[in-house]
Amino acid sequence: MSTSKGGAAKGGGGKKKEVKKETKLGMAYKKDDNFGEWYSEVVVNSEMIEYYDISGCYILRPWAMEIWELLKEFFDAEIKKLKLKPYYFPLFVTENVLQKEKDHIEGFAPEVAWVTKSGKSELEAPIAIRPTSETVMYPYFSKWIRSHRDLPLRCNQWCNVVRWEFSNPTPFIRSREFLWQEGHTAFATKEEADEEVLQILELYRRIYEEFLAVPVSKGRKSEMEKFAGGLYTTSVEAFIPNTGRGIQGATSHCLGQNFAKMFDITFENEKGVREMVWQNSWAYTTRSIGVMVMTHGDDKGLVLPPKVAPIQVIVIPVPYKDADTTAIKGACESAVYTLNQSGFRADLDTRENYSPGWKYSHWEMKGVPLRIEIGPKDLANKQVRIVRRDNGAKVDIPVTNLVEEVKVLLDGIQKNLFKTAQEKRDACVQVINTWDDFTTALNNKRLILAAWCDEEEVEKDVKARTKGELGAAKTLCTPFEQPELPEGTLCFASGKPAKKWSFWGRSY
Repeated sequence: MSTSKGGAAKGGGGKKKEVKKETKLGMAYKKDDNFGEWYSEVVVNSEMIEYYDISGCYILRPWAMEIWELLKEFFDAEIKKLKLKPYYFPLFVTENVLQKEKDHIEGFAPEVAWVTKSGKSELEAPIAIRPTSETVMYPYFSKWIRSHRDLPLRCNQWCNVVRWEFSNPTPFIRSREFLWQEGHTAFATKEEADEEVLQILELYRRIYEEFLAVPVSKGRKSEMEKFAGGLYTTSVEAFIPNTGRGIQGATSHCLGQNFAKMFDITFENEKGVREMVWQNSWAYTTRSIGVMVMTHGDDKGLVLPPKVAPIQVIVIPVPYKDADTTAIKGACESAVYTLNQSGFRADLDTRENYSPGWKYSHWEMKGVPLRIEIGPKDLANKQVRIVRRDNGAKVDIPVTNLVEEVKVLLDGIQKNLFKTAQEKRDACVQVINTWDDFTTALNNKRLILAAWCDEEEVEKDVKARTKGELGAAKTLCTPFEQPELPEGTLCFASGKPAKKWSFWGRSY
């Protein structure tokens, strides 16, 4: 929380009125009243980002980077079990290589940033900054893969990419430069590629549901929404009830043999015959942090699931007049030490120029899951007061039970955040059968499940007919978990026989 919004209390003993005023600082906007302004305020006041002087670029501060590192730690360990190897490829790509795969470059053309000068000299040929790395990597896959013995080739890099052209930049959600991991793999058979697509997608589901406590739907993208140049795209899709918008959480693509053909990535099989490889690419980004903020944040600021909170427990001394401050501080230090030794991420706020009330607001703004308060009464009773960030519940517990109680509470918060988010998301799902129902549901900020004929022209038509200030509706994904489709069910948009249920809505 920014201290520039008001002076800090001197010590803990300012006038009551003054302290109260300071502790009420914080959020100027409410989540339900002005979601956009609320979100911008949360990510700045919680010290996740700082705005930068180039539109769409942001400084990621430690509070955001530590969350990213916790997600990275989990994902990296899992993909290493799948024998993925770490690589790093250059940021730059030549124009002729980038344009080798026509559909691919057309899909990214408006977003590609180009370097045209070195100092004051014009470059002989412009060089692109990677919007994604297929065309950077695959000329070298062609060089490294010769025989079936070289397969599978499985690489991953953690890096940044740049995608320039867009309107309405939003921290984490839509930024010109963002951090991600990108996995690129090559196999001898389609079966191996298909299997990996779903293995990775399940890891993405786990990142969202088990770590970020955000419910997602696993499914397949329509032909119109799939990755440019790929065979098919699967994704995990989240939904933000406040805005009524879907948001693509992560994607796992089967590229088929298209890039293999363009970049001549072939191998000699066991019978001595040359074949093209089957390829995948997959990625998730720092957008995941933004989805978490939007899902759980409230009018006090950020709310962090314990699994990704850089600090899970903040300990705050609460000295009153004439209290034994040395003993209170000692009890606080002891609690932090005990928790850290037991594997929790705990810290102590001993800043003397802020009142306890100001500190409560500050750490609530930053979303720390548990706050421990220790004052003279707690010291005398050999207890601590614990306050939950998710629901504000307070409980006094004996110091001897500290570790066990903190574990139970953190597990409870993680589960409660997911359950609450799931209930809110599920309450937005609306099954529709007609065009009128579709437009009504869309305007009511619903996540729409509709029977569809699976024709690209129909999807284009839906986009055109719903175009407006809030953006057009499109397919989000066809969920793998398909409800029963009764015989004779018709497409909501075309009246033709329906082939599948798909999620539709506006999206980020």
